[in-house]
Amino acid sequence: MNAYIAEFIGTAILILFGAGVCANVTLKGSGAKDGGWVVISFAWGFAVTLAVYAVGQFSDAHINPAVTLGFAFAGEFPWADVVPYIISQVLGAMLGALLVWFHFMPHFKAEENPDTKLGVYATAPGYKNYVANFTSEMIGTFILVMGLMFIGANDFTDGLNPLIVGVLITAIGLSLGGTTGYAINPARDFGPRLAHFLMPIPGKGSSNFKYAIVPVLGPISGGILGATVYNALFLGVVNGFLYVAIAMVIATLVLGVILNKSILKNEAAKLM
Repeated sequence: MNAYIAEFIGTAILILFGAGVCANVTLKGSGAKDGGWVVISFAWGFAVTLAVYAVGQFSDAHINPAVTLGFAFAGEFPWADVVPYIISQVLGAMLGALLVWFHFMPHFKAEENPDTKLGVYATAPGYKNYVANFTSEMIGTFILVMGLMFIGANDFTDGLNPLIVGVLITAIGLSLGGTTGYAINPARDFGPRLAHFLMPIPGKGSSNFKYAIVPVLGPISGGILGATVYNALFLGVVNGFLYVAIAMVIATLVLGVILNKSILKNEAAKLM
């Protein structure tokens, strides 16, 4: 199988099960409604495991632009394949989102809250603070990419690696995910968010693209930093990519400060 097709299929599997569990535990009329955060975290872990089992032999199952970019910065992945991989991942995520809509169509129609409908597909913060939100996504993805490199550095019984990766995803969700919904994957958020915008879901509201920069830029910055810090600490490789990664993290946080000031300014204007 072509590696780009594999990334497309793998990311579609990820979103089918991942957004699927979000629909299952939140939409009106679902037998699993109110299943809770633990169910969501384990289902996302299983989703990643199944996606890696499905396509790992063909593309290494990045299924995540932050992983692709992190590995490229670490010298573990060819730059020529970065853009095709990311495009495949986003399109695969959109397909997964479409399948979830087909599966839960009557429940989407019955659900009255537009925020719940968007929440099936896209992440949102518990508290809207761009600096804190960027930080949460960067830390989660830093741990993800560094964890993948830890896993890759160890020998496991054949076929066990995808299960360990799923455990890593579950741990991130259970321990760090509640602040922003732990996108830790730009394709996981942007693809379904774009699908939500395009699909004729009855009663849907805004796709909230104003927030979309957080689950895109945060994971990219954190993933690149995780890969380059791993190289520096464990392999002794310190090069310009590490400094670029640090600069990206700083720039992301500065952007968060600017966006927070913009929010405060708009709120003040409303009060006048």
